[in-house]
Amino acid sequence: MLKRDIIVVGASAGGIGPLQQFLGGIAPGFGGTVFVVLHIAPYSRSHLAEILGKSTSLTVAEARDEAPLEPGTVYVAVSDHHLLLESGRMLVKRGPKENRFRPSIDALFRSAAYTYGPRVVGVILSGVLNDGTSGLWTVKRLGGLAIIQDPDEAEHPEMPLNARDHVAIDHCLRADEIGRLLAELPAVASTAGALVPALSAEEERLLHTEVLIAARNDAFDIGILSHGVYTPFTCPECQGALLRLQEGSILRFRCHTGHAFTASALLAAVTGSVEEKLWQAIRGLEETTLLLEGIARQFTGLGNTQAAALFAARAEATAVQARSLQEAIGRQAPISEDLRFGEESSL
Repeated sequence: MLKRDIIVVGASAGGIGPLQQFLGGIAPGFGGTVFVVLHIAPYSRSHLAEILGKSTSLTVAEARDEAPLEPGTVYVAVSDHHLLLESGRMLVKRGPKENRFRPSIDALFRSAAYTYGPRVVGVILSGVLNDGTSGLWTVKRLGGLAIIQDPDEAEHPEMPLNARDHVAIDHCLRADEIGRLLAELPAVASTAGALVPALSAEEERLLHTEVLIAARNDAFDIGILSHGVYTPFTCPECQGALLRLQEGSILRFRCHTGHAFTASALLAAVTGSVEEKLWQAIRGLEETTLLLEGIARQFTGLGNTQAAALFAARAEATAVQARSLQEAIGRQAPISEDLRFGEESSL
């Protein structure tokens, strides 16, 4: 019999409180191992392990590269590094970002499912967008359990709702109830993995490739270009061509350097970049205006009033263009699939 003893948890905005409640609900003496990814800023050291350690009797520690897995321990991903699982050990690596995040929930869940199959329990807590949906789909695909925080309790319900749209969820509970549930989960037969449809050869190859990519920076050499279909889209991170990948009903993209996106994350990145490009255009127009005004003054000084008037008029017309773009920026906002949950969720 196999225990459900590999617990992977993902959270983003509004996730610290639910993480504390989840860990506080785990019974003392729990023999499983818990791995936590919370989206955190890459430029400062995280104190998440210290914060969560006050909520549970389990040992809470930051993940360490190639360290062995200890039962009864909670491992927290460190900033700007993916937390990944191999047989009997964890990896802490600066592989390509997924959904513009590092650490990535999808990367953790995917590696756990690939290594431990039906022993894995995937948990999605509060957050926006849909990092974790693809990884939870893989957990479920390989015989693990899929659990989400009750969206009515979550401060930001978009991550649980997105997961529910694409994954057959086993439990939808309050955060503290999820923690208590872990002690009640029955063991599963060692043949549980055989009860789910076997991965096709292509599914197996793609999963293996994506697990490797998260741990390394050589997606091109690993062979990502042999998967998926080329698209007209470019990667927001590196401007490389994006391949389209499909997992069940989940549409994803990955570039040849390894960056990965769900369709929703890609939409948010592309629409967010529109504002940056508009500001660049405004800068160019304003610099053009300054140069035209300078040339107009130059011709005025030379007594050539006709040329001065020509360049002054062009300067004014260019300034009008810049003001039009400034107004357009006021109407531009990032968009994601979370738009369907409410206008405020897409921002």
